[in-house]
Order: sequence, then C-alpha cells, then structure tokens
Amino acid sequence: MSLIGQHNNGNGLVVSGPQLRPRKKEVAMSSSEETGGSLSESQIAVHWREEEYLYPSAGFIGQANAAEPAIYKRFSEERFPECFREYADLLHWDAYWHTTLDTTNPPFWKWFVGGRLNASYNCVDRHLATKANKAAFIWVPEPETEGAKAITYQELYRRVNEFAAMLKGFCGLESGDRVTFHMPMVPDLPVSMLACARLGVVHSEVFAGFSGTACGGRIADSGSRVLVTIDGYYRDGKWLDHKAKADEAVAVAKSEGVEIEKVLVFRRNPGEYHSASPMVQGRDYFVDDVIGDYLRQLVAPVPMPAEAPLFLMYTSGTTGRPKGAQHSTGGYLSYVAGTSKYFLDIHPEDTYWCFADIGWITGHSYIVYGPLALGTTSVLYEGAPAYPDPGRPWRIAERLGVNIFHTAPTTVRMLRKLGKDEPAKHDYHFKLMCTVGEPIEPEVWRWYYESVGKAEAAIVDTWWMTETGGFLASTLPALKPMKPGSCGPAALGIYPIIYDDDGEVVEAGSGKAGNICIRNPWPGVMQTVWGQPERFVQTYYARYCQDKASTDWRDWPFMCGDGAVQAEDGYYRILGRIDDVINVAGHRLGTKELESAVLTVPEVAEAAAVPVIDEVRGRVVEMYVALQPGLSASPEIEDKVKRSIEVQIGKVARPKNVWIVPDMPKTRSGKIMRRVIASISNFADVGDITTLANPDVVEGIRRQVYKQKTERGEAPRELSAKELEEIQSYGKAE
Repeated sequence: MSLIGQHNNGNGLVVSGPQLRPRKKEVAMSSSEETGGSLSESQIAVHWREEEYLYPSAGFIGQANAAEPAIYKRFSEERFPECFREYADLLHWDAYWHTTLDTTNPPFWKWFVGGRLNASYNCVDRHLATKANKAAFIWVPEPETEGAKAITYQELYRRVNEFAAMLKGFCGLESGDRVTFHMPMVPDLPVSMLACARLGVVHSEVFAGFSGTACGGRIADSGSRVLVTIDGYYRDGKWLDHKAKADEAVAVAKSEGVEIEKVLVFRRNPGEYHSASPMVQGRDYFVDDVIGDYLRQLVAPVPMPAEAPLFLMYTSGTTGRPKGAQHSTGGYLSYVAGTSKYFLDIHPEDTYWCFADIGWITGHSYIVYGPLALGTTSVLYEGAPAYPDPGRPWRIAERLGVNIFHTAPTTVRMLRKLGKDEPAKHDYHFKLMCTVGEPIEPEVWRWYYESVGKAEAAIVDTWWMTETGGFLASTLPALKPMKPGSCGPAALGIYPIIYDDDGEVVEAGSGKAGNICIRNPWPGVMQTVWGQPERFVQTYYARYCQDKASTDWRDWPFMCGDGAVQAEDGYYRILGRIDDVINVAGHRLGTKELESAVLTVPEVAEAAAVPVIDEVRGRVVEMYVALQPGLSASPEIEDKVKRSIEVQIGKVARPKNVWIVPDMPKTRSGKIMRRVIASISNFADVGDITTLANPDVVEGIRRQVYKQKTERGEAPRELSAKELEEIQSYGKAE
C-alpha cells in the first residue's frame, strides 16, 4: 500500500496518509441493450474527493483499549485464525476448544470447535462478584413524565433466571427450540433474549415496526412454538397497540403450517392491559401472572457447544422470502465482545448508548451481547429520536452521563435538520461516537463531529451487515485518523478484496468501484441461512468461489452485496447495495418482498419498487404499478397498494408515493427497467432509452410524476455524483 505524506497529530503519533485533495479519477462508461444503459460495478466512475484526516485527542489515546500499533501485527494474516483467540479469551469458557477454525465443510465454517460456554452466563452471572449493584441497563421511557429506571446486574440476573424458569417449566422449552419475539425497546426484550440463551433456546426477534404478517412468516420459517410480545408501547408521542399484531402473526404462521402453542404477553405497565385485542384463552398468557410461580428460581446456564446457534436474525433479500441469518454462540459472542472493546472502546466504567433498535442486528451485537459481555452500563431508549423535540437525546445524554454514543446517519441527519443548534445547549461530553447502518455524507459527518461531539469525540464510522455479526471495516479510534465519508480500513482480522464483475481484482487507488468481499472467515460471520443451506452458498459464496472442491478458506471469498471503492491509503468508501435492497432509515427492505406484497392486490398486474433520495431518511420507497386490463387508476387502488405493504411488511416500508402508470418501461426481453423509473422519481436524467421495447411510455410517466410531485410540493434536488450513479445503476442485479 502506498502512503503519501506524514502528519504529527500533536500527541507524538505520526500518522501516514494521502494528500488531502487528489484529483478525481474518471473512467469510461458503456451500456448494453439488456441493461438499457445501466453500468456494471467495474464501469462505474467514482467522482469523489479525498477528505482531510482528523485525529483523536491525547486524552482519548491515553485511555483507549487499543492504543498500541502492535495490535495490527497480532491480527495480521500470518497469524490467522489464531489471532481471534484474543477475542475468545475475553469470555468465560466451560470447556476450552481444541480447533480454532474448522474448514472441513466449506463454507460452513466452525469456530472454537470443542469449546463450550453460555452466552447468558458471560453477559450476566460472571459480573456479579464485582458489579452486582452496577447498572446493566438504564431504561428511558419515551414519555418524559416517566423517570429512567436502572436495572442492576443483580436485578438482571434475577429477571433472566425467572423468565428462563418460566420458559422451561411453563412452555416446556429446551436447547435447540426456537422462540420468536415481537418486541419494542423495553427491558423485557434483552431479559427474554438472555433467558433463551441461558437454556440454549434459539431466539428470533422481529422488529416491532414490522406487521403481524411479517412476523408470522418469520415464525413459520423458524418453526417457533412460542411468541413473546407486549400489549403496547410509546412511539412519537402515541400509544401503539401492539398485541393486535400477535393475533395476525399466529394466523399467518398457522396458514403456513406452524402452530403457536403459547403467546406470552408482557404488560408495559405491570397489572394494566392497554390493548383492544382480547386475550385468547388457552393460548395467551400475561407474563406477570404466570411468572409468579417462578419467582426467585434459579436456572443453571447450559454449557452450549461453541458452534450451537444462539439466534436467528431475518434480513431482506432479493427474493420475497426473508433470510434467517443463523449466528453461533462462541464465535459470535467472541466477535462482538472483541469489537465492542477495541472499536467502540467500551470500558466497564463507561455509560454507553447505542441509539438503535434491538430488532436489528446492531441492537443484538452492540446493545445486548457485546456491551454486557464487557460488563458495562447501556442506555435503552423506548421512543422516537426527536420526541418531544430534537433536544431530547442531548438531555438524556447529559442527565445520564453518557460518554459513548452510537447511532445511524439517518438519525444524525434528522437531528441536524430539526435541531441543528440543540447539542450546544447541553453539558454532556462524548469520548467516542459511532455511526452504523449506511454511509454518512461528509457534511453530515462534520456536524456530528463538531456539534454533537463538540470536536472532542473520536468517531468510528462502521461498515458491516446482519450477516456479518459485527464490524468489517472501521478505524481503530486511537490508531487511525478519521476521514469523513470513509468507514476506514478493514477491521482487525478481516481481509477484504474488491472484485469487478469479471472476477478481476480492483486495486486500491484505481478510482474504480466493485463488489467488496471478505477473503477469510471470521468468528462473527453467519453460519448459514436457517433451513436453506443452498441459498446460503448461492447468495454469499458462489459468485467468486475459486474451487468448489477446495477446503482452503482462501478459495471461498464472502460476497457482502455492497459496492465499494478503496482509496490509496487503504480506506474504504461504501457505495451502497448492489442487489435490489432499499435501505430506508437503516432498515433493509427487499424490493422483491415489497413488490410481492403489492401483487396481492387483485387490481395490480405489475409492480416495481424504486429508491428515492431523501435528506433525512437516506432513501424512501416509491412504488410503480400497472393495472390489470380494463381498469383505471384511482385513489382507492393507491390506498390498497400502501395498505398491502403496511399489512405484510410494516409501516416502516410504506411507500412515499404510488404511481399508477399505463405500462412499465421494459427491455426487449421483458425486464422492467427500474433504473428509468428510479431516475424519474429522483428528477434525474433517464439516460439512453433507445434500446427499450416501449420507449414512448417514458415521457408520459415523467410528465405524470413531475406534475403530481410539483402539486405535492416535492421540489427537485440536485443529486451528488455518487447518488446519481446509484440511481442510474439501480436494478442491475436483475
């Protein structure tokens, strides 16, 4: 790697880096009839400038968990896979492993084979000797009239044991069984997760914003016999009746051949039930009624094989059926503990706030398992980021003494838009801030650094995904400088590579983008797609596998599904998904899942979902539909389309607009040209349409959409070069 220039950060740390403003590189573009002008990853011109480096303070470096450059040597490829012993040794093992990495059945890697441990014990029990009265969680309800509630490690231990005893005694669950949670951000959720882990029961949490239908499909896929839910919760100042979704979920699961035996219902306010959905006798049970039989009971944590599954996390894919990413016990827990320690710089004495939802992988890894494994205090917040006003996060941070803050660029953009000057009004001080879920724009990064972080906090801009369990790329905050818009170099023990569409390596500093892959296994990587091993291999390994008969891990690069470019200094900039997944406010929504929902509307003949650039949410969905012959567009059909998505996926996926068009633009082979309608929705040039089978429809769609957007006050906005490239290459994965 060529490093140009050196800089002394004033702390005696000399950091090498590139010149600040290199000339942007350009490559030629071409098109083909089948793609209708869309660009391959290897042809995308990357128009962006290298941003300046910023450096952490001497105070931060002096206290950092990873402050010695020798850590890079310890995690070098020459020491793989034994380097990950360092992460595993952060945990308590009931039995030590005999094989660090078993590659005999690629790509179904097994980590720490022969080892046994329990995730619940590692997150709770082992801290009692020194931290029994320390807060494990501080729960902040959304209504400010309700005070924050601290849950000590001793209290967490009691509650986890009681719930585990109930799952075992009342529900008859044992190791290997599955339980589905459909829960919001309340302490009962991590309690339930840890109770399952205590028994070796596999848990599957469904994001509370998803519909009952979406939950039911995931119940059916996992084969769960028990559903854990709640009567309701607060969001954006409103009480949301959540129990009604359970009835729908149970019905959907039953229609797919899976019978839920028990629905365990938490009451947000103990003793009070606030749902219009009646309790079904013999099926639904209030947790606070049943658990009385299990008070003060202790359940011995079951020593699980390291490779035993800990949980399933469903993620959208390019087909309608979501993928159940199966994560292991030993490898996953080791990886999130290690990355929490070194990249988030979590110390036991810190007060850490991950402003995410446990319904997503970020919450599993970096609210529950990683921080608790390190014995720290985490903040759980129930509600919306800017309720009742955009000063709310900073009031919470000040009141609770938060010193590590972790959130998504969507939230940063929202708080910047609604309350740009709010952080300065509050006396909090972060030592580290993290971003997660999507790339962050340099100008938004600077506000985050200067206003939210008060130019004091180190920022780690992380890149990873559900399937990877933990961070794949990020700066080690005391050792590598920050660079706005770039997530940084590879994480410890991770060896990325960028391939073009022909399988050729895209070199660092070339200015070309490609498909980013990881050349090696790592402990946090998913084990398989639950019940679909062939899909696992096909989705993540088949494209760039060098030799399907090989048991050498070097022949099995993991395809992440993101486009990326690597600068000459080794820092990566992630360009977004290369498959048909739209990232709405950090929520990955599969376009096939969206379109499949819409096609359940009888009047709809064809449907296409496209992303629209949004300054707050990152991307929003717009839906194009063509109707069955003889039918005319109407507001009623638009409402049916929106309702179909809300019911089958959730309100988070509700399209911003539904456009009912006479026909879809198509190639001569009949493929819908999503890049064309995506360009229209984003007020962008549609490009070359001469190869379409029906180019005449494009102008009619453009006039219709522009007219209605103008009437609705949706003004055109100038797209950046990167955004324009994304839109113009959208849909190429088909």
